[in-house]
Amino acid sequence: MAGPLRFRRSNARWTEDRVRRDLLAPLDDSFGASIGTGRFASPKGYRARRIDMDNGDVALFAWRRDSRSAYWLGNTTTPEPLWRTDKCDLDDAPYAVSRWVQRELLADLEAQSPELAARSYVSWFFLPVFFSKDGRTSTRRFFLEHAAGFPDANPQIALRFYDDFLRSGVLDPYRETMAGKLGTSPHVDHVRMDAAMGELNAAKLLHDAGYEFVPEIALDSGHALDFAVGEGVRAVRADGGGYRTSDALVEVTRPLPPSRRTADTPVAAVRATANAKTDDQLDAHPDALLLVDCSSFHDDDWNAVRAEQPPVKHTPAVVYRMRPNGSAEAYAHGSPRIDLGDAVRWV
Repeated sequence: MAGPLRFRRSNARWTEDRVRRDLLAPLDDSFGASIGTGRFASPKGYRARRIDMDNGDVALFAWRRDSRSAYWLGNTTTPEPLWRTDKCDLDDAPYAVSRWVQRELLADLEAQSPELAARSYVSWFFLPVFFSKDGRTSTRRFFLEHAAGFPDANPQIALRFYDDFLRSGVLDPYRETMAGKLGTSPHVDHVRMDAAMGELNAAKLLHDAGYEFVPEIALDSGHALDFAVGEGVRAVRADGGGYRTSDALVEVTRPLPPSRRTADTPVAAVRATANAKTDDQLDAHPDALLLVDCSSFHDDDWNAVRAEQPPVKHTPAVVYRMRPNGSAEAYAHGSPRIDLGDAVRWV
């Protein structure tokens, strides 16, 4: 299964004739293909071509005529001359090339999925998976048909919810990491996709509470945790009484609702999912905050959890459910070092 879209960087010398011979011809033989200049002007200092396959695949290629530098991006079979080239993320290519490619793909998205393209921040942020080779259909369906993991929710409300959060820009430096977590499965993989959105939900809670953070932290223990809230980071206290500093780690887990797992009650689902985390990362980092995101739960399931407020094996922990109207309810187990304050309504 192919991953999210990434550039391939070639250090060979390219010409128009070579592009047609070594890139267009094999793709045309395999799928049927046509070549053109694309919708937008070539990036400054480069020549650029767009190759459209009859099966809906697309490839974009830009090369400098005065040096050995070229960039390929496509959700199709990679031609053999590019097999041994280095890869880089969309934002790591020269700005002009990256901008050209992303304008082309966003225009495609507007033509293919106008409801999705209408949410410009969601569209840009998840572009690497919305156009991935294997996941382009499933990831779009996850947002448009499954409300990005929110049960019984209007997909347009869910899109607006995430678009408003991503508009803040706090996750822009981590787009490749966070968008890539959605995966590129050819079918809607609720386990992985819901978990990925759970990490966005956790990021929103931290942001709303006034914290700065870095996602996906590799630690000396050999484990990686979902977020680090760094030493000296300022956060506005909920009571307005100044600032606090924090040096904390956060791990996120998202229980599947009882209808999609072997646990037959919502309380059992919360306990089983949260307790599974103590066998690995949290044993090595006992002071980390565990966030248990129950946003996949229907009202009745969440109401049962809220009423019982079951403890989990790891402390400190915060168990919460977020809704796309912006509300979030939560209860705490233990004494979290991170004060979520008014980011949630405590129950």
